[in-house]
Amino acid sequence: MKIALVQMEIKEKNCAGNTAHGLQLLEEAAQQSDLVILPEIWTTGYSLGHLREEAVTLDSPLMRRICDIAGKYQCSLLPGSLPVFKDGAVYNMLPAINKKGEIVNAYGKAHLFGMFEEEKFFAPGASFDVFDLDGVCCGSTICYDLRFPEFYRYLALQGAQLIVCPAEWPSRRGDGFDLLSRARAFENHVFVAAVNCVGTFKGNPFYGHSRIIDPLNGIIAEGGETEEVIYAEIDLTRVEKVRKNLNALQDTRFIIRKPEQ
Repeated sequence: MKIALVQMEIKEKNCAGNTAHGLQLLEEAAQQSDLVILPEIWTTGYSLGHLREEAVTLDSPLMRRICDIAGKYQCSLLPGSLPVFKDGAVYNMLPAINKKGEIVNAYGKAHLFGMFEEEKFFAPGASFDVFDLDGVCCGSTICYDLRFPEFYRYLALQGAQLIVCPAEWPSRRGDGFDLLSRARAFENHVFVAAVNCVGTFKGNPFYGHSRIIDPLNGIIAEGGETEEVIYAEIDLTRVEKVRKNLNALQDTRFIIRKPEQ
């Protein structure tokens, strides 16, 4: 399976420019890949002052364009997260689109980043389940979710072969991105595709270093700190092969403690 990670530069207060550029990179990558993944909120970036005006719906012209790209090139898409307006609220949402151009899943970011007061802008998602994307059992997470190992374990226990994590992760915490992305893959015997952006926000650079990690903690491919598309081949049968040997998942115990009265 050939995967493309679109590590694009996201510019502040430039929704129209980011959208046009992201679509161009997405279409170029889709022509030579089985799956393409973009970073977190790549249309707006963290310029959230006009979020409600710039949010889209799942049947918006932008989403129809993305679905058309998937169908045209017969390529599965996890086209990063977008601010999506649904049921009167805005979600930081990652849609999944199959090779027919159909939306088969839409994950709203579950863990909102308190340091940036994301709860003032987004509603938290409430779906934590895996989904089938053209025969691949996938799990979706977004950026800050990477810090919650129980979420990744839950997805792995449901049978996830590939867990994706679009992000806007800053350089000043790059060591955390390195450590946590590899840990989530290694402890769950699963492929992790962590797709970061580059550029700056309020003068602070993003880390880049998008990567695909295999179930034994090996980095298959990794980007640098500039815009690029990272291509890699993965063999999904490695998940089953690894789990036949050292398999922490089958040894997992569920301990529920009642709160003290």
